[in-house]
Amino acid sequence: MKLSVALVAAFAASASAFAPAQCERASTSLNMDRRAAAGQIAAGAAVLAGLPSIALADGAKSAATVSRARGIYGQRIAGLESAVNSGDFGAVAAEKNAFILYNSGAITGKSAKAAAVKQTNDIFAAIRAKDAGALKSAYGAYKSAQDIAVLVVDKETGQGYSNDYDFKTRSAAGAIYVR
Repeated sequence: MKLSVALVAAFAASASAFAPAQCERASTSLNMDRRAAAGQIAAGAAVLAGLPSIALADGAKSAATVSRARGIYGQRIAGLESAVNSGDFGAVAAEKNAFILYNSGAITGKSAKAAAVKQTNDIFAAIRAKDAGALKSAYGAYKSAQDIAVLVVDKETGQGYSNDYDFKTRSAAGAIYVR
């Protein structure tokens, strides 16, 4: 008898657990009027309009990042010396990004950067005109103004790099002197 009462109570509890509830549903966000919708859209647009100003970071211009840009992109530009002397316009044009990245990363002052961009434009104007003489003079002026030279490391007496952030890592200049 006790078992049958317990069994009936268990069935009643499980049946009541799955029975539909007689309560009112909560309203959804689709049940709003036009004013509320327009207000929410305007608030969302204001938030989204403010976000791009947060993402306009131009990067830190520390001595390390300037040195790294001068080393990486300056060496790519300095390596174009033979192409410029031979009049190989395609090789210089292929390294256009090296000039752009050098100008943006290795030069900190606005006036110096504007002058470097003008010199870069002179180089690529000479390439478009297929004028080898103008290319040589514009390239030489750019290299001398930016103090770009090929880096030579004496592998017998010096250390080429000291950490993985150094621009000489994984390059020909990156040799470590080992006795």
